Amino acid sequence: MTKVIALGNALTDMLVNLRDDAVLDAFGLAKGSMTLVDSARQKEISQFVAGLPYTLSLGGSAGNTIRALSRLGVETGFVGKVGRDATGDFYDSALVNLGIRPFVFRGSEHSGRCVSLVSADGERTMVTFLGAALELAADDVVADILSGYDCLYLEGYSVQNRTMIEHTAALAHRLGMVVAIDLASFNVVEQNLEFLRGLVRDYVDIVFANEAEAQAFTGEVEPLNGLQRISEMVDLAVVKIGVGGAIIKRGEEVVHVGIMKAARRVDTTGAGDFYAAGFLYGLCNGLDLRQCGTVGAIAAGKVIEVVGTTFGDDVWGEIERLVTQVRTENYLF
Repeated sequence: MTKVIALGNALTDMLVNLRDDAVLDAFGLAKGSMTLVDSARQKEISQFVAGLPYTLSLGGSAGNTIRALSRLGVETGFVGKVGRDATGDFYDSALVNLGIRPFVFRGSEHSGRCVSLVSADGERTMVTFLGAALELAADDVVADILSGYDCLYLEGYSVQNRTMIEHTAALAHRLGMVVAIDLASFNVVEQNLEFLRGLVRDYVDIVFANEAEAQAFTGEVEPLNGLQRISEMVDLAVVKIGVGGAIIKRGEEVVHVGIMKAARRVDTTGAGDFYAAGFLYGLCNGLDLRQCGTVGAIAAGKVIEVVGTTFGDDVWGEIERLVTQVRTENYLF
């Protein structure tokens, strides 16, 4: 595979740096979770943290992954829906500026937004108003959009729109594409367990999950057992185990890849998204599983050193230097 198109919630991120976790307690938010809310509830939470430092950036889980993939040099596209507003205009033009082919539709709701509450330890808790992103419909996603690509990347958060995500996965499967999904969040898995299991079993080739998501998806407490259970459904399974790195299984091959130690752990927002980007980059370039996992670890290790998922050419230059080492000098963790 060489060309990747992602489908997901087209969101703008507002990343708020918390002094403490009072807002999580006040609104009953599980630390590290993603909670869907309406516009009014999101406004209440935003008002609670008003005055704290924040940044705005192009967001959404699949959006983060496809942006990083594009920056690494992979040909990419993105399918999503935004509102008929300035935020939607920003999202569409930003994709073009980043070299990503946009298949961005316009809905009747306002553009979606994710408030990402970043705790002092770097853990992020997301409160998401999907808005127009939730209006992306099965009828929007036609074969002509997908046919120019050989891999479809899905974010688990899109499971809120079951008809659309199942239609898209089934269509990609019929077109002979590789279908990859990131399970997104443990609470999303718990709330949509049987649907996600069916989707993965019937249409998906690659699954990315962290330890909590793998446990929610399989019922297995031990990550290695969870990896085994997932691998029985798909060709390639990846379970990330925090500071322990990641375990990867394809067929009978199982590898463990460590992490790249970050100079500082500032914000985990996008770490899983960037890991998937690095891993898919490796697959697109014919690297072996250990190399794919190493590139994923490099991308994830760099993104947690900054607030949000945007950094400058100097950081990307460092990533590219390390990736070259992985490809030519067997630089591995």
